[in-house]
Formats: sequence, C-alpha cells, structure tokens
Amino acid sequence: MRKIIYYVHTSVDGYIDGPNGEFDWADMGPELSAYSEELVDRTGTFLYGRAVWEVMSSYWPQAESISQHPHDLKFAPIWRAAPKIVVSSTLEQVEWDAQLINTDVAGEIAALKERQGGDLLLTGGSTLMSSLTRLGLVDEWHIVVHPVVLGGGRQLFPHPQDRLALRLTDTRRLDSQAVLTSYVRADG
Repeated sequence: MRKIIYYVHTSVDGYIDGPNGEFDWADMGPELSAYSEELVDRTGTFLYGRAVWEVMSSYWPQAESISQHPHDLKFAPIWRAAPKIVVSSTLEQVEWDAQLINTDVAGEIAALKERQGGDLLLTGGSTLMSSLTRLGLVDEWHIVVHPVVLGGGRQLFPHPQDRLALRLTDTRRLDSQAVLTSYVRADG
C-alpha cells in the first residue's frame, strides 16, 4: 500500500506561512534540498489542497525563468512531469497533468493509496493534512522547523484540539540551521 507523506516547512512558533501568506523565509540549503530529493524519489504522485496548488502551479511551470537556485532548477522538471492530485471543493478544473478530486475525498484518497506506484507526497498546506489525518489516511509527517518566528499565519496543525499521538522516527539538523523531525502514528 502506498503511503501519504506530509512534508512541510514551519516556523519555530508553528506557522507554515506568515501573517500575510508570505513564504520567503524557508531557506533551501544543500542538505535540505537533498532531503527533499530523497522524499521525491519515494514519490509517485504529488498531493495538494487548493491553496498550495495555486502557489505551486503558478511557480513551478516557469521556475527556471524566476529562479536560478539549484533546488528550483532540479525540481522544476520533476514537478512538471509528475502526476498531481488536487483536492478542492471550489476549483472546477486543474492543469499540469493534475487530477481534481472534489467529491468523496476519503474514498478517492483511500483508493489512490491502494494503487501501485510510489508514495503520495502531500506538501505545504495544513487544512488538507488535518482532514486526511482525521480520516486516518496520513502515514508520515516530515516537519522542517526553520529558525524564524513569524508571529502569525496558518498554523501547522490548525485543529490542535484533535489529539494525535506520534512516534518519532528521525531527527536531523540540516544546513546548520533547520531541524527536521519525522513521525509516524504512535499506534501504527
């Protein structure tokens, strides 16, 4: 069975973007880029909620004309070629080799996990992660904490009243600044 891997960057105070939606603070150094590549190598499909999809689909198709960062140059063609799933109740269509799921999310995602192929990599947004976690569909959490306090924005776990027992599987210091922690369900 394929796994859903949630991969996210967060601030020390637990926000995945700033008060105005800014995401200019996550520094992709060589070690963090290499770790991201490890996750992508396990992946058969990228999984997004609407908000992250809108950011990704506006950047990665033309990333090389925007940035010369080594991570961006390497990842852009991978992103364009990979199958992508977008979960949204408001979008009517998606581009860039993406499939839209807007009904029976639990059933559709569970069926995707049953298919052959690499894992599903859910990146960024917390709303879809939170919904899929409550449904028992997220298998791993890979959280990169960056040395910044944002003071507001979208929370890493937007519904903190939902208790979730996790078991630590890895911790790493990357590029002498970010800290990666990886988890699975404590009962899994």
